Parts: sequence; structure tokens; C-alpha cells
Amino acid sequence: MKRYVLGIDGGGTKTQALIADEEGHVQGWGKGGPSNYDDVGTEKAKAGIAEAVRMAHQQADLPEMPFASVFLGMAGVVSEKDRAVIRTIARQLNLADDQHIDIDHDCRIALAGGLSGRPGIVLIAGTGSSCYGQNAAGESWIAGGWGHLISDEGSSYWLGIQAMRCAVASSDGRLHSILKELVQDHFQLKEMRELMHRIYVIGMSRSEVASLAPLVIHAAQLGDEVALDLLRQGASDLAQMVGTVADKLHYSGGRCELALVGGLFNAGDVVLSPLHVAIQNRLPDCRILFAELPPASGAALLALKNLGISLSSTQTGRLGLMESNSMNEKGASS
Repeated sequence: MKRYVLGIDGGGTKTQALIADEEGHVQGWGKGGPSNYDDVGTEKAKAGIAEAVRMAHQQADLPEMPFASVFLGMAGVVSEKDRAVIRTIARQLNLADDQHIDIDHDCRIALAGGLSGRPGIVLIAGTGSSCYGQNAAGESWIAGGWGHLISDEGSSYWLGIQAMRCAVASSDGRLHSILKELVQDHFQLKEMRELMHRIYVIGMSRSEVASLAPLVIHAAQLGDEVALDLLRQGASDLAQMVGTVADKLHYSGGRCELALVGGLFNAGDVVLSPLHVAIQNRLPDCRILFAELPPASGAALLALKNLGISLSSTQTGRLGLMESNSMNEKGASS
């Protein structure tokens, strides 16, 4: 009897589920609501996972049954307590027998998908930022990912904060940048000091702050030196994370593969060029590429691995049929 596995990519805005067979054929793919229980609570997290699995089940046209193995890569999972919460949800949804339910943070499935199961490093830069790696000996290390109040350097949130700081400094005359006009227009402010009311009275979510990152990118593309400096600083901070992980995992001479994951990297050369320079200054032999498979495919790979199944490169590539990923076509090898 053919066995099927389930990979879950649970995030703060959406949840993705992928069902695959033992040969890497994608049987079904589904999307649900957010499942970071720190953000939305356990019931909504459970609903997000259930919705994604239900959609994947419908597409796969499989009977309702426990999967042979399930791997849940979840944003917000940083402790054994977090794993216990997600395990309870997986049990309640009858996703698999308890011994075949595995749970870890979303960086792990991003790496598994990004390098198609090969050891190496993944750098994530979206709303937040983090870097995670695993070597051939199975040792792992993570840097960054401590949240927007104390970390997330080089991320869209970080760029958004810097955009506002530079805008008000430009308004004061402490520096000169078109970020003043861009931020003021973005919030439709009659004068820059109205920004204080927007921040401190109305309030601003993480995603709203992160939505200012394209302003920095646009300003940099127009040659604004302040914006260009911000992107260089962000690249340096991200490269420091990568270098730290590489050192901890004993990648001698920087010989490793690095997968890039996250919306910030879609900005193109204005972000990628300083990042490549900063990384290769630290790790000259590092091969940089866009993620080969999405994180949910990485979760499915790990679910198969937990059954003792290792796919060939051809079979692994089938897991990329889950959805089109334009980044995979571009490549970023260096």
C-alpha cells in the first residue's frame, strides 16, 4: 500500500500544506490562514492548519486518514513548550501516529527546501530575518530571529524603521534624503511631524512598518546615498549572521551553499549586489542561490526522511511542482 506524507509550512500570515507520495510526486497542495499561535492563539492556529490540510486532501482526492509521516515547520516554535502545543494540535487533527509527528521551527524546512535536502545554510529576509544552517554531521546553528524589538537586522521591518528615522532626520536638516518625501507621501502627511501621531497614537503593526522597505529600495534605485548606505548596512548585518553560522558549523574557508529565502530578495540587484559582496568578503567560497524548493516541500522532504526514505535528485525536483516559484528560475549563483 502506497504511503503518503504531509509537509506543513506554518507562518504568521498563512499556512501551506503539501501531500506527497514515497517517490516525491505531489498529490495535493493547500493553503490556510495563519498558524503562528503566538500571534493568533491555538484555536486559530489549529484552524489554519486544518484548512490547509483539507484543501490539500481535496486536491489529492485521498480518503481521510492519518499520514505515514508529517513534518510541521512552524513560525514561533522556539522551545519544547511550543513543540508540545503544535503536537497537541496535530494529534487533535489526527494527522499521523504520534511517533510519526515531527515539529521544528520554520527555518529548518526553509533550509531543507532551499537546498533540496543538502546540508548548508539558509538566509531568510522578509518581514523579519534569521539564518540557519546544518552541516553533513547533522550539527545545526541559528543566528538572528529574535524578533523585531531586539533583532531582525537587514529585514523589511528594519528597513522600514530606518526609512522613518532617516525621513525625520532629513526633515530636521541632519541629513539629506528623498526618504523624507517618500515617507511623507506614503502616509499622506501634510507635515512630517504628523508622523508622531501615526506612530505613537494610532500605532503601526510590524507589517505596516515592513511595507516601508520598498521606499528605501526605490530611493536607492534613484541613487539616494542615504538609502544606498542603508542597504549596504543591512547586507553587512545579514552577512554577519551567515558568517557566524558558517563558523559555528566549521565550514572551512567558507565552502558551503547558501539559499536565499524571503520577499526582500525579490528586489533585485539593488539588494542582492551588496549582499553578495558582504557575504563573499567573509566566505569567498560560498555558493549563493535562490531556494530550489519552497519550505512546504522541504517539510515533505523531512517527513519522508523520518520514514527512512531518501529521494534521488530527480524525485526531489518533483516536489517543486507544488506551485510556480519565479525565484527558482532566476538563480543567483556566484
